[in-house]
Amino acid sequence: MELSQRVARMEASATLAMTAKAKALQREGKPVISFSAGEPDFDSPHCAQEAAFEAIKTGQTHYTPNAGIPELREAIAEYYSKRFGLKYEPAQIVVGSGAKPLLYFAFGCLINPDDEVIVPVPAWVSYVEQLKLFDGKEILIDTSKTGYVPDIKQIEGAITPKTKAIMLNSPNNPTGAVYSEKTLKGIAELALKHKFVVLYDEIYERMVYGNAKHYNIIQICPEVKDQTIIINGVSKAYAMTGWRIGYALGEKKLMSALNDFQGHVTSNATSISQWASIAAIKKAESDIGTMVQAFEKRRSLIVKLLNEMPLIKLSMPEGAFYAWFDISETIGKKWREHEITDDTKFCQLLLEHKYVAGVMGSAFMTPGYVRLSYASSEDDIREGMKRIKEFLTEIK
Repeated sequence: MELSQRVARMEASATLAMTAKAKALQREGKPVISFSAGEPDFDSPHCAQEAAFEAIKTGQTHYTPNAGIPELREAIAEYYSKRFGLKYEPAQIVVGSGAKPLLYFAFGCLINPDDEVIVPVPAWVSYVEQLKLFDGKEILIDTSKTGYVPDIKQIEGAITPKTKAIMLNSPNNPTGAVYSEKTLKGIAELALKHKFVVLYDEIYERMVYGNAKHYNIIQICPEVKDQTIIINGVSKAYAMTGWRIGYALGEKKLMSALNDFQGHVTSNATSISQWASIAAIKKAESDIGTMVQAFEKRRSLIVKLLNEMPLIKLSMPEGAFYAWFDISETIGKKWREHEITDDTKFCQLLLEHKYVAGVMGSAFMTPGYVRLSYASSEDDIREGMKRIKEFLTEIK
């Protein structure tokens, strides 16, 4: 059987691959500590669980409208009104089986072959792979020298007549960077001037720490609303990754097209999960507060421990739940008899010999770095950092 060229050129998700390797070693009885998955380790809110049980008991187990049940879209509209002061009608909201497929559908509605999308990097692993599935072209903007925040002049220099969109993610996965008002305003003004779409992934918007503040780009520049697709969901904020509920907000015509696209691929998101998500959005604010407080404490711990290590340089994460650090000083050196040729080899050795799983920076289009998720217990963080420090001190 011959696979399509489209699939042949697609890269597998490195985060999922590393998580699978870690779980395989755990099944073999190895003492693996995994910092690879972007998943809160908290239970889903009790109110969401109860709403799911109630949905099952009352027979809410059938097809729903493709775009999501009206009650959930109304709850999302109310959330965006209260949190950001943004007004959306339910007809401007599409609920899907997670944020990831909604991003895919958005690309499908926007991208023709050879259209260009500007992507500041480091960037989440699936953006570029999804874009390639529609024969689009990624224009990568390196942010490693600008504090992991895109430079406006650099973005403007990358714009061409083929520019169709820009892909933004704040708070950022993998760096934890949070974009400022000034940065978002500058990007919005470029979008208005050059008439391209802003894809605004704010799935980590509830997870910001210290003095950092998350802004929605439409808050900063209301004029860009009709050119912006917001992507969000319940996975991160409410520790509901397995429920698979994401949502998109945007201009009515575009959302209608996105909904039609979804109808041919997944149909509606799970009915039970939709009812659970309503309860989370309306009743689980205290759960978010508890979780964010724990993440902030873990952030302080992992930052302190990583800063004590040789051969690496850590950037301070302001949001999400990732630590992102430069390992370029280790490349070309040896761990025992093994040469560290790149970040992939670094992560491979770390997992196979110290049983610590992280994700290589090359997966995020920035070689020479490693991402660790601190969505894990403080005990695991302490033990994991102890092993990483041991690994680094053994590099010669």
